[in-house]
Amino acid sequence: MVEGKGSTLVHILAVALCLTAFGFAIAAERRRSTGTIVTDIRNATYCVYDSDVATGYGVGAFLFLLSSQSLIMGVTKCMCFGKPLAPGGNRAWSIIYFASSWLTFLIAEACLTAGATKNAYHTKYRHMVYAQNWTCESLRKGVFIAGAVFVVFTMILNVYYYMYFAKATSQSARKTNKASSTVGMASYA
Repeated sequence: MVEGKGSTLVHILAVALCLTAFGFAIAAERRRSTGTIVTDIRNATYCVYDSDVATGYGVGAFLFLLSSQSLIMGVTKCMCFGKPLAPGGNRAWSIIYFASSWLTFLIAEACLTAGATKNAYHTKYRHMVYAQNWTCESLRKGVFIAGAVFVVFTMILNVYYYMYFAKATSQSARKTNKASSTVGMASYA
């Protein structure tokens, strides 16, 4: 491991988990449920929705992103525990990236959860319709795409957070291990 760079394995795992979450989110967007109006024997009209696979993809994206965030926060001990960070620019950037990654993570998870929930709701239930101009309600386009975009933002911010965190902790270690050039404060006896 190069000093201050962080573990390459952690970088690779975090990026791989986020890219998998991104792929699942894109797949969920492409396979959203769509409804068709069906008329039965009694002339009652209702919506029938197709496959529910987008919900599974949305949940998969949620879990992979959660795994990536958990990995980074576990390795860095959520920046609250473990080695102290050395004062300076690296500490400031790691705090900024830490807060930003949590913000984008929460937005991504909210989009993925909302998309999966709304998609599952429309696939599971049928509504009786007696209106003339009725369309079957379905998940809006772009909910899973928004989640996918924020997954990528989270991935980038987590990589930078981990990189600056590793630099700040290695600076702290180097500063404490340096030979001190201070004057001793022993009492005269």
